[in-house]
Amino acid sequence: MKKITAGIIAHVDAGKTTLSEALLYKTGALRQLGRVDNGDAFLDSDALEKARGITIFSHEAKLQYQDLELTLLDTPGHVDFASATEQVLSVLDCAVLVVSATDGIPGYTRTLWRLLARYQVPAFIFVNKMDVPGADQAQVLDQLQGAFGDGCIAFTDLNQDRQETIALQDDAALDEFSTTGQLADATIQRLIAARKVTPVYFGSGLKLQGIDDLLAGLERWTQPLQPTADFGARVFKISYDDKGERLTWLRVTGGSLKPKQVLLGEQKANQLRLYNGEKFSVVQEVSAGQVCAIPGLQDTHPGLGLGVEPDAKPPVMQPVMTYKLAPQAEDPRACLTALRQLEDEDPALKVSWSERLQELRVSIMGKVQLEILTQLLAQRFDLHVAFGTGSILYQETITQAVEGVGHFEPLRHYAEVHLLLQPAPRGSGMTYASDLPVEALSKNWQHLVLANLTAKQHIGVLTGSPLTDVKITLVGGRGSNVHTVGGDFREATWRAVRQGLMELKQTGGDLLLEPWYSFRLVVAQDQVGRAMADVDRMAGTVDPPTVPDRNGTVTLTGFAPVAAMQDYGQTVSTYTHGQGQLELLVAGYRPCHNAADVIKDIGYTEIGDTANLPGSVFCAHGAGYPVAWEDVPAAAHVPYRYTPAELAAMTGKKD
Repeated sequence: MKKITAGIIAHVDAGKTTLSEALLYKTGALRQLGRVDNGDAFLDSDALEKARGITIFSHEAKLQYQDLELTLLDTPGHVDFASATEQVLSVLDCAVLVVSATDGIPGYTRTLWRLLARYQVPAFIFVNKMDVPGADQAQVLDQLQGAFGDGCIAFTDLNQDRQETIALQDDAALDEFSTTGQLADATIQRLIAARKVTPVYFGSGLKLQGIDDLLAGLERWTQPLQPTADFGARVFKISYDDKGERLTWLRVTGGSLKPKQVLLGEQKANQLRLYNGEKFSVVQEVSAGQVCAIPGLQDTHPGLGLGVEPDAKPPVMQPVMTYKLAPQAEDPRACLTALRQLEDEDPALKVSWSERLQELRVSIMGKVQLEILTQLLAQRFDLHVAFGTGSILYQETITQAVEGVGHFEPLRHYAEVHLLLQPAPRGSGMTYASDLPVEALSKNWQHLVLANLTAKQHIGVLTGSPLTDVKITLVGGRGSNVHTVGGDFREATWRAVRQGLMELKQTGGDLLLEPWYSFRLVVAQDQVGRAMADVDRMAGTVDPPTVPDRNGTVTLTGFAPVAAMQDYGQTVSTYTHGQGQLELLVAGYRPCHNAADVIKDIGYTEIGDTANLPGSVFCAHGAGYPVAWEDVPAAAHVPYRYTPAELAAMTGKKD
């Protein structure tokens, strides 16, 4: 039997969960058809989901259709929970992208399409709500082809004309069609797997129309996972069951998984659960292609590869707003503990606690997620809190290379660390390495330095924002067999990072980053000038406008800072009288367009941040004494590895 894992993805209100219910009902997996608006949908099992009528968490269900064993992963549809949807994509054989017949192609649907391309997930499109008056199959297909390409082809009747259209998407397929007059199933499967062809089906999940066609298409046209012989698996979700036990959800991609098998370090799979909705069965083996949940594992996270399976690509759907928690009458430490658990489930929350400010912050995608987070804290942890006004989540990076030094030598302690900080490609995050022979610093001490580098989120010295896109390499160090303890290298390592950043601040080598949107703006031809002037005023960039379409509308695309464009949708609605369309997608971080103003407004004092000290501690006459960061180079015990000229050459600068 063919085993396929398929994700159901869609823009909110496209009918995604209703379609999932229809698939389960038509295959006999459900005896009674549930409805989202009635709060009895099989896959919206959480109380908040029932109350809201939206999917908040990803859920699993199983069904069988002819020779197909299908594992369905239903994902959230609201853009605020896009990170949860993205986590699932790396374990899919295919995805069913649900589109409403009456809503056009919303911006978030385009985002989902780009995510499918990023993770190379073949797509099947189901056009839902065809029972609604005014739904036009030809019009929707034209919209799909305009948005996603000519490879979007109706598959309900694969006559010779349709097969020729499919063949036109690939040279080898066209040769086959020209020779034989038809295409083999294997050829069409190959084109779908390569994302050159996307089958499109039409129907209504609510009225159970077109469901059999979609099921038949999934059974006939999907290609199952090609497993490796050795064990491999990838984690895609962390959750907690009703008893508070931590669950690691994964898909086995090679070999098989059995109880007591070692998975991570010395941790074993003590139990294997196969879920179907809220219920599960305990099994003695999970074979390649199957999805399971393992209770009790620690230190796992979405995207983690196990066995021979590599880690998934880093996620692109990241929040760009940060909110301060107002604990009300609650204990801030209890709030921190609860938020750490929720962050374990959704790493994009990026919970941060400032000891200096006694402030707890979370990163949020949008207002709906913030409301859900507030309700989760009350429902699951009995914590009744509020959140302040959101602010932009800035980041910092560097533009020059520097050798930072940290020295920690109170009485009967000793460690010195030299770190090379180098600019890394945009979007690469923080990476750590060692370039030091064991003769210079023992392997155990090098391990301590690298472990301490990864143990905390490093922040910049301009605004105290998270540091990113920096490669940090251990290039020098010293310990004492008599006096060094593990904590000494922690202090020296963290101080070395800060000392290097302070050196760069003096030469303009620190850089403030802000999130930017990629935008798509559709306006009437006579409104183009206004729109382009607005983008320029927001410090954005805009591509040349498209030629007006048959309706006289023009499409503008470009980039603009989130801080400037986040409320522009209302402005567009006003000056276009509700006819304009603005689609926004976070397109990563770029240099801040008004860095001086932001730095002044935030008012961060790097020297006063006692949790991130740039200075060092040396020892003389039997007592430790502080040395300011700027005086550390002259006092360092280990010679510097690089000269200023060598550091300048690393960033293409002249000495």
